Amino acid sequence: MSSRTLPLLFINLGGEMLYILDQRLRAQNIPADKAKKVMNDIITTMFNKKFLEELFKPQELYSKKALRTVFDRLAHASIMRLNQASMDKLYDLMTMAFKYQVLLCPRPKDILLVSFNHMDAIKDFVKDTPSILSQVDETYQQLVEMYTPLPSGEFQLIRQTLLIFFQDMHIRVSIFLKDKVQSSNGRFVLPTCGPVPHGTQVPGLIRIFSCNGEELTRLQFNNGGNYTAALREGSFEIFGDRVTKLGTNMYSVSRPVETHMSGTSKNSTQHTKVNTAPNPLAKEELNLLARLMGGLEVQKPGNADSGFRVNLFATDEEEEEALISRPDELSYGVINIQATKDQQTNAELAKIMGEFSESGDQSPSASSKGDDLLAMMDGL
Repeated sequence: MSSRTLPLLFINLGGEMLYILDQRLRAQNIPADKAKKVMNDIITTMFNKKFLEELFKPQELYSKKALRTVFDRLAHASIMRLNQASMDKLYDLMTMAFKYQVLLCPRPKDILLVSFNHMDAIKDFVKDTPSILSQVDETYQQLVEMYTPLPSGEFQLIRQTLLIFFQDMHIRVSIFLKDKVQSSNGRFVLPTCGPVPHGTQVPGLIRIFSCNGEELTRLQFNNGGNYTAALREGSFEIFGDRVTKLGTNMYSVSRPVETHMSGTSKNSTQHTKVNTAPNPLAKEELNLLARLMGGLEVQKPGNADSGFRVNLFATDEEEEEALISRPDELSYGVINIQATKDQQTNAELAKIMGEFSESGDQSPSASSKGDDLLAMMDGL
């Protein structure tokens, strides 16, 4: 497990979230000034300096529930509102898109190129707002400095950590199904054609050498695919050609996007167990959230005209049906943590803490950690 995975997970999921929201804002004909405000507010919050300072600290990857809470808060950082079903769909699309990209990366290091594609798109969203653009550029530079020197083995650990995080997610997405890159059970179909990873050769040749290093014979075999020579390597600089299209906006061509629970996800007791079992890192997750939420401010619309709701479904009826039919174990029931000094905050945090540690006998030290967390939230 790599302790450097969280920033890449957050930035790539955030990039996918922005792609989806941009497409839905256009589809619902939201006025350009309001749409721009939503995108600017979310990106400003996403690249908040204190928030990123916590995010970039080496740490273990936290649970889906903890990350979902952060993205729920992030999606509501402006005047736009999503109800539970649309937020569920948004998160499903984000996670499945990035899972697909991680699976298709020719080399583990190419995950960084995928991240840079997302960062390039985020910069384009705020190109007319210099103050926000400078925030994004600062994070971009931090990514380059932190990740480009890492060896291939560390990127393999990052890739493995991401795949473990995504391994129980099998949500069917209409775009993937239509392009025949996802099967009906929600699992992706990996290609057996196209360019091989940079620095490698097309499989199909065995060379036999003597003990002196002289080539003796060559044997050819059928590689079972239709592979081509590797493309040039993508640029790992702030400005450059990434070569790979993974991480670019797949919603740029307008087409409806639907998500469906696969049959295995609906009936899998293992999936339920993963989501409901007590998390040994519960207290640490809550402390992470306490620190992160301190930098995330949710804007409340000033009047009825300024705020608006975005629906990720074709109709309100479809949205309502999705909310009713979604399996309970796949609905996170996110609670927005408000870092304020009121009793409601403490009650909400206590409720989350109870969900994280329903089954165990808590030691006095564990209990005091919970008290410390509430005190920390009061102090923010």
